Amino acid sequence: MPTSDPIADMLTRIRNAVRARHAQVRVKRSHVCLGIAGVLQQEGYINSYDSIDDTAQGTIRVQLKYGETGEQILRDCQRVSRPGCRVYRGARQLPRVMDGLGISIVSTPLGVLSDRECRQRNVGGEVLCNVW
Repeated sequence: MPTSDPIADMLTRIRNAVRARHAQVRVKRSHVCLGIAGVLQQEGYINSYDSIDDTAQGTIRVQLKYGETGEQILRDCQRVSRPGCRVYRGARQLPRVMDGLGISIVSTPLGVLSDRECRQRNVGGEVLCNVW
C-alpha cells in the first residue's frame, strides 16, 4: 500500500518494533530514510542498518539496539515537519530535544544530519523528526 509520508511510516515502524522488543525491522527504502538510519546509527540509537534490493523500491533492514538489561535505547521518535506543514530552521534556531539528551534530525543541503552536526557546520534545513 503506498504511503504519502515514507518518513512517518519509517518512524512508526521503528517505534512499534522497539516497543514490541523486536531485534530488527524492515522499512521502505528512500534516500532520506537511508540518511535518517545513518544518523540514528551514528548517534547510537540503532546497532546497524543495511539496504536490501528485494522489490522495485527496496527495503532497509534496521537492527534495533537495547541496553544491557533490555531497556529501550530509543525511547520515542516524533515527526516534526509534515507534508502539509513543513518546518525549517536555521542553525541557531534548531531545537534542543530534552535539553540535549535527544537529537533532531535535519535535512540540509549537505545531507541528512543531526542537530549537533548542523550547529558545528552552521547549516540549517528542514527539521524531520525528534528522537530521544
